[in-house]
Amino acid sequence: MKNTKFRLYIFKSNKHIYANLIDDRKKKIITSSSTISKDTKQESKSIKNCSTAKIVGKNIGIKIKKLGITEITFDRGKNIYHGQVKALAEGTREQGIIF
Repeated sequence: MKNTKFRLYIFKSNKHIYANLIDDRKKKIITSSSTISKDTKQESKSIKNCSTAKIVGKNIGIKIKKLGITEITFDRGKNIYHGQVKALAEGTREQGIIF
């Protein structure tokens, strides 16, 4: 099985939302962004809502683009594609990442 795409995994806790880019072949997290990241805290005042999730998506998209990756697999876990997960995905797509 030759899968060269990386996986963007979304995790939501009660207070925060996290986005991790994972290389499944090496079983390592390559880069991540969340509501507790410094770059997100500077842009947003609130903790967990759709606008903050979009900022997290934008930040992870910028980091992915800097690594030279354009196509990924979006893994939302058990979360439905609605609200914060959808906002995070839209923020990532606005940076030119395809999934």
